[in-house]
Amino acid sequence: MKNILIVEDDLSIAELEKDYLELSGFQVKICTDGVNGLNEIKENKYDLIILDVMLPKIDGFDILRIVSEHKDIPILLVSAKKEEIDKIKGLSLGADDYITKPFSPGELVARVKSHIQNYERLKNKFNAKVENDSIIIRGLEIKKASRQVFVNGREVVLAQKEYDLLLYLAENPNRVFGREELFERIWGLDAIGDNATITVHIRKIREKIETNPSEPQYIETLWGVGYRFRV
Repeated sequence: MKNILIVEDDLSIAELEKDYLELSGFQVKICTDGVNGLNEIKENKYDLIILDVMLPKIDGFDILRIVSEHKDIPILLVSAKKEEIDKIKGLSLGADDYITKPFSPGELVARVKSHIQNYERLKNKFNAKVENDSIIIRGLEIKKASRQVFVNGREVVLAQKEYDLLLYLAENPNRVFGREELFERIWGLDAIGDNATITVHIRKIREKIETNPSEPQYIETLWGVGYRFRV
């Protein structure tokens, strides 16, 4: 049984989400403020976190920033904020999805299932290739078994989807991928309207692995087409 943590200060919304998730076979716990939510994430193992942005004590963005640097776990941000800048901020901090209120509980359950299944599929795929543990290209090393990335011997920390996206591109070098194709491959969801997700994640990866992100040597942009990992 998969364990889900809901961090949501509106108890009526949290309990509705909990009911639908439990009917779908998940085990669910609720925290109603940011401090308790962050402590729960640090102290216990969950398969996915549903995290509201507007929380008392510590907001969802701050929790996301802390968690994505130390834990490899799918995180779905939930917010009444519909502005694109908020979505971009959440994705750039390492969120795997951004859902705006109001939304149907059925949609939430579908997204939760999709993210968990996709995460496990990618994790199993990577674990099955332990015998080819590392990809090494011009100072960049990706250790697949431990999901670690090193640049010139220095470890850099990538959020879950940042790592998945980098590895997928590196395992398919010199091939051009459109944004929608990358979204479908890594997120496993309908890519319509989510091109900003790929743009934000590519930018964050470049900031972490490139000497000069404005002149990338690894992930190239082909304007109007997509991205390519150059070897």
